Amino acid sequence: MPVYNPPLRDMQFVLHELLNVTDELKMLPRHADIDADTINAVLEEGGKFAAEVIFPINASGDAQGCTLDKNTHEVTAPAGFKEAYAKYVEGGWPALGCDPEYGGQGLPIVVNQCFYEMLNSANQAWTMYPGLSHGAYECLHAHGTPEQKATFLPRLTSGEWTGTMCLTEPHCGTDLGMLRTKAEPQADGSYRITGQKIFISAGEHDLAPNIIHLVLARLPDAPAGSKGISLFVVPKFLVNGDGSLGERNGIFCGAIEHKMGIHGNATCQMVLDGAVGTLVGQPHKGLAAMFVMMNAARLGVGNQSLGLTEVAYQNAVAYAKDRIQMRSLSGVKAPDKQADPIIVHPDVRKMLLTTRAYTEGGRALAIWCGMLIDRELSTDDEDERAECADLVALITPIIKAFLTDNAWIATSHCLQVFGGHGYIREWGMEQYVRDARINMIYEGTNTIQSLDLLGRKVLGDNGKKLKKFGKMVAEFIEEEGTNEAMQEFVNPLADLGDKVTKLTTELGMKAFGNPDEVGGAAVDYLRVCGHLVFGYFWARMAKVALAKKDSGDPFYAAKLHTARFYFAKLLPETAGLIRTARSGVAPLLAMEEAMF
Repeated sequence: MPVYNPPLRDMQFVLHELLNVTDELKMLPRHADIDADTINAVLEEGGKFAAEVIFPINASGDAQGCTLDKNTHEVTAPAGFKEAYAKYVEGGWPALGCDPEYGGQGLPIVVNQCFYEMLNSANQAWTMYPGLSHGAYECLHAHGTPEQKATFLPRLTSGEWTGTMCLTEPHCGTDLGMLRTKAEPQADGSYRITGQKIFISAGEHDLAPNIIHLVLARLPDAPAGSKGISLFVVPKFLVNGDGSLGERNGIFCGAIEHKMGIHGNATCQMVLDGAVGTLVGQPHKGLAAMFVMMNAARLGVGNQSLGLTEVAYQNAVAYAKDRIQMRSLSGVKAPDKQADPIIVHPDVRKMLLTTRAYTEGGRALAIWCGMLIDRELSTDDEDERAECADLVALITPIIKAFLTDNAWIATSHCLQVFGGHGYIREWGMEQYVRDARINMIYEGTNTIQSLDLLGRKVLGDNGKKLKKFGKMVAEFIEEEGTNEAMQEFVNPLADLGDKVTKLTTELGMKAFGNPDEVGGAAVDYLRVCGHLVFGYFWARMAKVALAKKDSGDPFYAAKLHTARFYFAKLLPETAGLIRTARSGVAPLLAMEEAMF
């Protein structure tokens, strides 16, 4: 059976030693009273909830899945999910990072980020139920009317109700400009919404008495394409004036998708048959409003994969230390046993260290991004707000795509460590591989993220956002340029930074002549940029570890070893990626369609 231990020590390292988040947060009026002890205490309790309440029902939830009653359209989640959600609400966890005006605890986003990493390690499918509610909360908090906020936000904050987003339709996924769901205005100011949505995570379940759906639809006078999309809030049960639940609304689950993974989460085909909804934001401006939820979801998906790499790593390490097979090529390492533990073999270590490097690098990036969001939301300095917003916009597709690609690699490696046992359900590893695979697809495929990064976030503003991150890298390199102990990290980082600048310029010039060049290079380009970001944070982590390597704490020695592994074995991947990005789009488009 798999195991999970919350990685509190590494979280504390990133929070307090690498990023000094309490000093950063104290500069923000909203968080002036925060301290490290509070953050640590919250995460310690959050880790207990993850490990003791939802981790034990992860494998059983995967095996059981969700059940749809076709007569009532009601969905029952796996055994234990509803009870675990009740404990989640009772503990006040939904309110952790929410606005106190609506009953929230007002803690920093970065704390909620760490808590959700642990939830995702413990049980990704379960975590998606409350996780989607956070996105609905953020969207209504930013764009809801006063009446919508008063009706829905307190109950989303408390966890009494949950939320979803309903975008995808059978004929359109990412290309939302093609959606057909219609919204007919009514005399009372509401709308009657009719259409069909698919792939709606947590679209129907029995964890909460009401589900608040955010639905994209078209008004009768809507212009064609994405500029004609409006956003509506459509509750499962209508809400009476006194806040009590009224009659059942015309939105229901028509079927549950039969999926490769995340079986414990109900992925629903939702049918809207004259469902009553109210407009969120301005008519025809719904896509911009929904992007609040979509961007939150993209960061959340990266966090899902971060959680999976952590739990897969923990189990693979434990197995590698226990499983004996063959002798070390350099001589016997365990003379008291028939064979050596497989952790002595170089390639097993390579798989484990790859997973560890991607996990710890991803954690540093995710926590840093959480801090950027806290600063953006809480600062009184408009320039700082704009700076943080630009960096978050740049980093979002990297977190979504690079972390999920890495999780697919890492969970596959960890399954491989188990050998044949990894392919057997009882060990739990094959579930992590299956669950990790969806994260590369939903909330915008990783190719879409790559196009967003190169086409919109980099070339779209002539490299303005990229230069802001590049300035951080350059300043760090300048600071450490004369530090002999840091050269093994600084030199390859500086080299990659120069290559990214040159590659970006080259691709920009090609794109002027042929826009398809962006499509031909984007995936490779994002992965190169992902390594630039990871290289920056691994160099910074190495600096901290070097300063404390003689402390006697093996944590710092392990951090330093992992940093060296990353720069020696993983960062060099960029050489091949840069070469393929430069090879252009011709090898992809030259062959006629009929020849496929």
